[in-house]
Amino acid sequence: MVKKKACVFISGSGTNLKALINNSRNYNFPINISYIVSNTKKAKGLKYGKLYGIPCDIINLNNKLKFEMFINKLKNKNISLICLAGYMKILSKSFISRFKKKILNIHPSLLPKYKGLDTFNRVLKSKDKITGCTIHYVNEKLDSGKIILQKKVLIESKDNIQKLKFKVQKQEYRAYSEAIYKIFAN
Repeated sequence: MVKKKACVFISGSGTNLKALINNSRNYNFPINISYIVSNTKKAKGLKYGKLYGIPCDIINLNNKLKFEMFINKLKNKNISLICLAGYMKILSKSFISRFKKKILNIHPSLLPKYKGLDTFNRVLKSKDKITGCTIHYVNEKLDSGKIILQKKVLIESKDNIQKLKFKVQKQEYRAYSEAIYKIFAN
């Protein structure tokens, strides 16, 4: 099986990145994580690049010259899929248009509810009974691309932000890989 090359964008701890790397080691998984990008050198998830021998870069996509060089780098690396995994920057319309239908994002709610930040707090304040995560294509509007897959979790009365985040993240680790299987199976 010839796997597609993927790049994962991160900003934080990289727990979804780690799950994707682990799944990419399975023979039948359709992608290979071949590049990791962060917008900050403080991203703890960069350690997985070192651990698994995956090249990493810290890129400021707001710099036009660096942006064009980065686009060329992705094309030279034959990147077929970009996975946003806790990437806390909004991609430019120009970047999105160059990689249309090739950028996925994971969001910690059942979109279209609770787009943007501070998701768990908003979910708890609204007294919802169910929440979850969504994997979707990235388009020009924040958290508004076509939904690929969603996973649900029950919200219990004893849940706080940390407990809810833990429950949702457990689903995220499975959901991202399932979504990738789904899009490459079609």
